[in-house]
Amino acid sequence: MNDLLILALLLEGPQHGYALKKGAATIFGSRDMHNNLVYPLLRRFVQQKWVTVKKTRGERGQTRQVYSITPAGREALVNRVREFSESDAESREQFSLRVGLFDVLAPAERMAILEKRKAYLDRHATQLEVIAGRMPMTGFPAQVVAFLSSAAQTELSWIEKLKKMAASKPAKQTRSTS
Repeated sequence: MNDLLILALLLEGPQHGYALKKGAATIFGSRDMHNNLVYPLLRRFVQQKWVTVKKTRGERGQTRQVYSITPAGREALVNRVREFSESDAESREQFSLRVGLFDVLAPAERMAILEKRKAYLDRHATQLEVIAGRMPMTGFPAQVVAFLSSAAQTELSWIEKLKKMAASKPAKQTRSTS
């Protein structure tokens, strides 16, 4: 998922590694990605010719490396966004990241992702109903099951809205530079 995120951030235009770390943290509301994660990914992307790198002068006179996605990198990103396994469908982060990148996918590809997530949520909601029906729950356990059930229903409603949008909006070309 980190590779998808870094490539996706480069769709907005050339950036240096520090900005990519901050952008990733902002998206997921977490701490910065560690250097030992970001820079090896960027080196791999450069080797695969998905990303180019050039040196520029920083604000304080230091040399900075600025990374840009290539057409091959954009194609790799789109292919990776299309790949959405059953395991990915169970992950809110994997699903959210792909929805955020729906503009690069064709309507049918968006719908396939939405249907997989919907199927997972339907199974999850059914499991929660079974749990609630098997044993009388009160207190905190009942609150947890009620919260999770409500969250699943809310997301299912959101998916219905996304389906309408996904079907009507064509894929757009995003800026890519080399």
